[in-house]
Amino acid sequence: MAVRMRLKRMGAKKAPFYRIVVADSRSPRDGRFIEQVGYYDPTKDPAIIKVDDEIAKKWLSNGAQPSDTVKKLLKIAGVTE
Repeated sequence: MAVRMRLKRMGAKKAPFYRIVVADSRSPRDGRFIEQVGYYDPTKDPAIIKVDDEIAKKWLSNGAQPSDTVKKLLKIAGVTE
Protein backbone atom coordinates (compact mmCIF):
# COMPACT_ATOMS: atom_id res chain seq x y z
CA MET A 1 0.00 0.00 0.00
CA ALA A 2 1.52 3.32 -1.12
CA VAL A 3 0.87 5.99 1.49
CA ARG A 4 0.97 9.71 0.68
CA MET A 5 0.70 12.90 2.67
CA ARG A 6 -1.51 15.31 0.76
CA LEU A 7 -4.10 18.07 1.04
CA LYS A 8 -7.82 17.48 1.48
CA ARG A 9 -9.93 20.46 0.38
CA MET A 10 -12.54 21.70 2.85
CA GLY A 11 -14.53 24.89 3.25
CA ALA A 12 -17.06 26.77 1.21
CA LYS A 13 -16.99 27.75 -2.43
CA LYS A 14 -14.29 30.39 -3.02
CA ALA A 15 -13.19 30.10 0.64
CA PRO A 16 -11.07 26.95 0.84
CA PHE A 17 -8.95 25.61 3.63
CA TYR A 18 -7.06 22.37 3.54
CA ARG A 19 -6.36 19.51 5.92
CA ILE A 20 -3.01 17.78 5.66
CA VAL A 21 -3.82 14.08 5.74
CA VAL A 22 -2.11 10.72 5.32
CA ALA A 23 -4.01 8.61 2.79
CA ASP A 24 -3.65 5.65 0.48
CA SER A 25 -2.46 6.95 -2.88
CA ARG A 26 -5.38 5.23 -4.66
CA SER A 27 -8.11 6.99 -2.64
CA PRO A 28 -9.72 10.16 -4.08
CA ARG A 29 -8.56 13.65 -3.07
CA ASP A 30 -11.39 14.30 -0.61
CA GLY A 31 -12.04 10.64 0.15
CA ARG A 32 -11.05 8.32 2.95
CA PHE A 33 -7.82 9.02 4.82
CA ILE A 34 -5.79 7.29 7.52
CA GLU A 35 -4.88 10.16 9.83
CA GLN A 36 -5.01 13.96 9.95
CA VAL A 37 -1.63 15.61 10.44
CA GLY A 38 -2.55 19.30 10.39
CA TYR A 39 -4.23 22.05 8.39
CA TYR A 40 -3.44 24.92 6.06
CA ASP A 41 -5.57 28.06 5.64
CA PRO A 42 -4.39 30.22 2.71
CA THR A 43 -7.30 32.69 2.98
CA LYS A 44 -5.93 34.48 6.06
CA ASP A 45 -3.50 37.35 5.48
CA PRO A 46 -0.48 35.51 6.83
CA ALA A 47 -1.40 31.97 5.80
CA ILE A 48 -1.94 29.65 8.77
CA ILE A 49 -0.06 26.35 8.82
CA LYS A 50 -0.54 24.04 11.82
CA VAL A 51 1.22 20.66 11.78
CA ASP A 52 1.59 18.04 14.51
CA ASP A 53 5.35 17.46 14.34
CA GLU A 54 5.38 14.06 16.03
CA ILE A 55 2.72 12.53 13.79
CA ALA A 56 4.25 14.00 10.62
CA LYS A 57 7.74 12.71 11.47
CA LYS A 58 6.31 9.29 12.36
CA TRP A 59 4.62 8.96 8.96
CA LEU A 60 7.63 10.27 7.06
CA SER A 61 9.89 7.75 8.82
CA ASN A 62 7.41 4.96 8.00
CA GLY A 63 7.69 5.78 4.28
CA ALA A 64 4.82 8.18 3.53
CA GLN A 65 5.61 10.28 0.45
CA PRO A 66 4.50 13.94 0.72
CA SER A 67 3.04 15.70 -2.32
CA ASP A 68 4.97 18.69 -3.67
CA THR A 69 2.72 21.20 -1.89
CA VAL A 70 2.79 19.33 1.41
CA LYS A 71 6.59 19.07 1.15
CA LYS A 72 6.77 22.89 0.90
CA LEU A 73 4.34 23.35 3.80
CA LEU A 74 6.29 20.94 6.02
CA LYS A 75 9.47 22.86 5.23
CA ILE A 76 7.82 26.18 6.15
CA ALA A 77 6.41 24.68 9.37
CA GLY A 78 9.89 23.45 10.33
CA VAL A 79 9.16 19.73 10.31
CA THR A 80 11.70 18.95 7.58
CA GLU A 81 14.76 20.76 6.30
